[in-house]
Amino acid sequence: MKGDPSPGLLHGCRAAEEIVIPGTMVERLPFRTIDVHCHLFTPAVEILLGQDARRANELALQDRSFGATSTLFNREQFSKLLPRLTNAETRVADMDAMGIDLQVVSPSPTQYCYWADHDLAEEIARLQNEAVAQLCASHPDRFVGLGAVSLGHPHLAARQLETLVRDLGFKGAQISTMVGEVDLSDQRFDPFWHKAEELGAAIFIHPWGTTLGDRLATDYLANTIGQPFETTVCLSKLIFGGTFDRHQRLKILAAHGGGYLPNYIGRSDQARAVRPEACGCAYPPSGYLRRIWFDSLVYDAKSLRRLAEQVGWSQLVIGTDYPFDMGHYAPAALLEGLDPDIQQMVAGRNATELLSL
Repeated sequence: MKGDPSPGLLHGCRAAEEIVIPGTMVERLPFRTIDVHCHLFTPAVEILLGQDARRANELALQDRSFGATSTLFNREQFSKLLPRLTNAETRVADMDAMGIDLQVVSPSPTQYCYWADHDLAEEIARLQNEAVAQLCASHPDRFVGLGAVSLGHPHLAARQLETLVRDLGFKGAQISTMVGEVDLSDQRFDPFWHKAEELGAAIFIHPWGTTLGDRLATDYLANTIGQPFETTVCLSKLIFGGTFDRHQRLKILAAHGGGYLPNYIGRSDQARAVRPEACGCAYPPSGYLRRIWFDSLVYDAKSLRRLAEQVGWSQLVIGTDYPFDMGHYAPAALLEGLDPDIQQMVAGRNATELLSL
């Protein structure tokens, strides 16, 4: 039938090594380009957890939410991605191919393990942070780190963040959108937010999985829709719950372009204007978007311009989601045709300010 998708689109995806990184050099921007969204996997964490039943239960729930087809594909893809998730020289070669001068490396979100008790959580974070520190030390001109914290134990997480920034030279930490069933807007996390303010640390909010469950267990919807949904809810709760009002100097970076919130922020403003129970924030929600940084993972130049209309060019930074197949690996294409000053802002100047480089 005319207009039918090709058999290749219907019946299979390209192998990970073909779709993750361009096979040839892409056009480079004439400015220092910083990629804030890059992950590092820590095999030592999985060795530590071994046969822990809680980890096994967590993975089983993840497999169920992604569905059998996606789970099988993810496992096959992981072995192909592992060199990029662990090897410094492979990363540097890929960065050169993409036109990336500096990667801001954060732990793999698959290893949050917020269910762990105090001592185990501390050890999990230590192993991840050692791995990030070793990578950064191997090429200090190409890598800087965002670390792991044990957010299930907020006071421990605050101490870990201080160690990351003051002792290890990290620029902040990566956290998920929830801790178990508890939202980040819960005031039990205020000690962590307070420490982030005090240190001027960047906090990268990156979800893993979705709370929407089996409904998204087909067509890779658990990631395609579920992850941006989780970021949308998380940011909304931080805004409406007053976290940004209690912590005026927070430096929050949102993954995946902030999910769906920026492009439908007018509905949040309307709710605050007409509903008494939606008045937990001091200002209209749209005002808080200009206090959050957003990565560029929206896939095309038109979508990036729409995002900029809501949040401002000063709040946008390059984020590729290296090395996963849902990433975008041609940053220059996203900025094509823009004023050179805006290109320079998004390519690296905004990230330099966010991370105090």
